Order: sequence, then C-alpha cells, then structure tokens
Amino acid sequence: MGPLEAPPHTMVSIGDLLVDAGLARHHLEDCRLQAAASGESVDRIILQRGFLDEATLLQVYAKHLGYEFRASLEGTKVPAKFVDSIPVQFVRNYNLIPLAQGEDRVVKVATCSPLDPHPMDDLSAMLGCEVDAVLAPRLEITGLISRAYRHKADGIDEALDAVAEDGDIGSMAAQIDEAEDVLNVSNKAPIIKLVNTVLFQALKMRASDVHFQPYAERMQVRFRIDGILYDMDSIPRRVQDAIISRVKVMGKMDIAERRLPQDGRATIRLGDGEVDVRISTIPTSDGERIVLRLLDKSAKLYTLDEIGLTKENQDLMREYLDFNHGIILVTGPTGSGKTTTLYASMAQIDTSQKNVLTIEDPVEYALPGVSQVQVNVKKGLTFATGLRSFLRQDPDVMMVGEIRDLETAEVAIRAALTGHLVFSTVHTNDAASTITRMVDQGVEPYLVSSSIVLIIAQRLVRTICRHCRHHIPITDEWKAKLDKVGMDLKRLNGKVAVGAGCEECFHSGYSGRTAIYEIMPVDEELRTQIMTGASASEMKRSAVTRGLITLREDGRQKIEAGLTTADEVLRVTQLDFE
Repeated sequence: MGPLEAPPHTMVSIGDLLVDAGLARHHLEDCRLQAAASGESVDRIILQRGFLDEATLLQVYAKHLGYEFRASLEGTKVPAKFVDSIPVQFVRNYNLIPLAQGEDRVVKVATCSPLDPHPMDDLSAMLGCEVDAVLAPRLEITGLISRAYRHKADGIDEALDAVAEDGDIGSMAAQIDEAEDVLNVSNKAPIIKLVNTVLFQALKMRASDVHFQPYAERMQVRFRIDGILYDMDSIPRRVQDAIISRVKVMGKMDIAERRLPQDGRATIRLGDGEVDVRISTIPTSDGERIVLRLLDKSAKLYTLDEIGLTKENQDLMREYLDFNHGIILVTGPTGSGKTTTLYASMAQIDTSQKNVLTIEDPVEYALPGVSQVQVNVKKGLTFATGLRSFLRQDPDVMMVGEIRDLETAEVAIRAALTGHLVFSTVHTNDAASTITRMVDQGVEPYLVSSSIVLIIAQRLVRTICRHCRHHIPITDEWKAKLDKVGMDLKRLNGKVAVGAGCEECFHSGYSGRTAIYEIMPVDEELRTQIMTGASASEMKRSAVTRGLITLREDGRQKIEAGLTTADEVLRVTQLDFE
C-alpha cells in the first residue's frame, strides 16, 4: 500500500464522517464541486472556507485512512540523520517532516495534507524506505521544522564565499519578486542569496528584528530574540553597499538616496507562509544602518489564557470586555506586548453580534470578523481621522492603535461617552501615570475620569527554557537579586529556578517570553482622585491598598512559579514607589 492510499475496505464513507463531524451536507457538495473545478483537494477547500477546523478535519481523515493523529508535536525530536539528508526547502514547501524510524524500517512522517500523496512518495524515494503518515496540524509541523533545522548550518558562510567569487557584487541586487521566498536561493545572484539566507536564519531563530550595523571595517548582523540583541555574522565591508541596495530594492526605496532616512515595506515568503517586513534606514558616519522588523502573518493569535495573565487578572479582563462603553488602555514601552494583549482581548469579542473596527499602524495580524484599517498619513488617514470616520459606521467596539496626541484622545473619549467600547495603547511606565499623561496632553480631568474604565500596564520577561530548567540553592548573589526585587525568600523554600543553557535556547537559559501585568480598574475612589488632581504615585499607593497587583508583584509571582528569574523582573521593572 502506498504512503497515502486509503485502506481497501472502509466501512463508512469519508463524506459521512465529515458530516458527522459537523460539516453540512450541502457545504460538502459545494467543496467537492469546487475541488473538481479548481484541481485543489477537498480538505484544503474545507479549511479555506472555514467549514471545519484543521484538528477536526485531520482526525476525520486519520480515522478514515487508518493513520495516527497527533494534536501536538511538542517535545518530539527529529533524528539528526533526517535533518542532514532532507533539504529544509523540501520539508518547508510540503509541510512534512520525518519523526522516527521503526524496527521494520518504516519511517513515520508528520503531514497535514492527507490527500496529497506525491510529496510523501518523493520523501520515500529520498530516504530509500517506506513511509507511514502521521497526521498533525500545520502549525505543529512548521514549529517542529523550525526546531529541528535551526541548528543546521545556515549557509551564510557559503553565501559569503559565493559573493567573494562574484566579480560584480552589485549587478543583481535589483532583482525583485512580488513576494521574495527566502527559501528559494538556487539560481539567485550571490548578494540576493546572502540577504535571503540572513532572513531565513532570523526567522528560524524567532528573531523579531534584524540589524545590519556598519562599522569602519565590517558590517555586523544582529538579531533581536526574545527582546535581547545578539551579534550574529560579520559581513565584509566591501559587500556593504550591495546589501544596502538589495534591502532597499526589496522595500521599494530610493537606492540613490543615501543621506536621508528612509522607510519601506516588503513581504517575504517562507514556503507557503508570509512575513511582513518593515524596513528603516538611517545614514551614519560609517554608512547606512538598516533595521528590519519581521511580522510573521502565519504566527498564531494568542488567547487571554496564553499571555501570562493570572486567574484573577483573566477574570477581571473578561468582566471589562463585556462592557458596552468606556476606554480600555494598554500601556508600556515599545516591544512590551501591548498589541498581543489587544488582539487577545479583541478575539474574545463575539463579532457575529457586534460590529468591530480597528485602525492600526500597521495591521499586524488578521482578526476574523473584524474590519481592520491601515493608517496612511500621506493620504490624510491618521488615527484621529480614522476613528472619527468609524463613528459613522455604526460600531460597537473600536480599536485605535495608539493615542499619541490630544486630537486622538478627544475623539476616543467622545466615542466612549456615546456608547462605544474603545481599546487603545499609550506609552507610559505604569497604570497610574497613564492618567496623568492624558491630563498632561490637555484632556480635562472630568473627561478622563468618566471615560476610562480599565488600564493595563505590562512588560515582557523571558521565560526559563523548559529543556534546561533546574532548581539551585539560593546563593548570596541570588539572595541580593531577590531582595532587590522585593521577594519574600520563604515563598521559595530555599531554591530558585534557573536555566542551565542548552542547544534549544542557544545556551542563554531562556526560551520564549511571557508578560507581567498591572491591571487597574478605574473605580469611584480613583475617579475622585483624578478630579482632585492627585499625583500618579498617590493614585498607585491608594490602588495597592485596594488590592492592585503591581508589575513587580506579578513578577514575584512568576519567579515563585519558576517561570522567570529575578534578573528578568529587575531588567524590565522599576521600584513600585520611588
């Protein structure tokens, strides 16, 4: 039997199983007709049209075809021999990866395309043995591919060698595809191959930003991973101009202008996933410096129970998300996860019963059932003008990316006072100082007190790598750090969790991030304080007596739970009271 052939005697038809799983019979017929007309497989069309979720669909096909289904591939290790023998381009393009080889020499292979046998046949030929399908969700497979291949040589040295051999390094920098596939490095000019390889390495390592920083003798590539900058490869100085030209072409920027800052945008592909790239260049004394912000469109949207909220804070958030009117503000510095919290909150709102609109700069992720608008300052579409237009669109819930001026604040307040729920962000250090910031911007205190209902301050802390996490006795050095963060050592039973450093976390001891929160409801007492002009520290002290959990306290709870370390909490927070 071939790798994806159906068993010869299937008692129940696949159509009946799909209907039993919740697919309407007429939707099934529509999908079959569309599949016959387009040549696409029925399962892909069912997913595209949202008739069934992927896990349910794969379970139905696993039952019908007699295959194993795995909802999660977390913790699965891919044998090195498979990583070495199968090109990453192949596994990325077809979303499949070998898991293990049994005693009968049959290799188990994870796939999310049960009706496409050809890639499995090709893989079988590559491995020289039979393969047996294991069905798993696409996100689980792409995550496992990234983990399996991230320690494999990235080809940057090879790409640099090719650049060195190329006589005219700038000649091919201007080639551009509509959406450049960073996996496609064959038959590309050496400079394009080099830039694509750097971007591929960044995406594999979960980098949020890529820096090309010029020095007198070299260009340094740096990646920001989990909020921390790491030096990566050095690129010879003579290649610098060609790299800058290549990145500018990708971002549709002016390659002749080298004395002024420029901004651009590009879309790159990683197999069948798309990544938005925001590009910024500035002239420095050593040449132009480039920073690329990577926004993975295929990254999962987080829910409220996945972003680090305690049970109490989650319940508090859900209570306020049911409000009919008012402003909910999320505050924190750049890169503190504010957008993720906003998206997680918006995802809780029932868009079938409420009209939800957002104006963002940029639109980072697509929210199902939500009308999302991109700011366009050149055309006159700002946060304030967009929000003003929204009021004529019969909205229930609105989100404005940021309140950065008096005009936007006034429109948001007017919307809140006329029966709309408004979400937004502000750049302040804690929840209480958000109120004084609004007043300083020129908003009347009585408008602030009557419109804002909830303020959420947050920071991102790196989480201890679960592969190398272990507990150590509290030394004098750790005691000093824990004292500084205000930790009661009795809560730790004499031991503290740390990461030893391993290949999975690039020997940093940390992998991934979570948020710490300070959630301040605007209650009657706080409203009175706003009206009487109380300072931010006075408002905060008063809120703590009424049960406010500060950023530091939430951090202490996460240290106690073994999620993060005192170093991280100290890095992102200040003293609760100066």
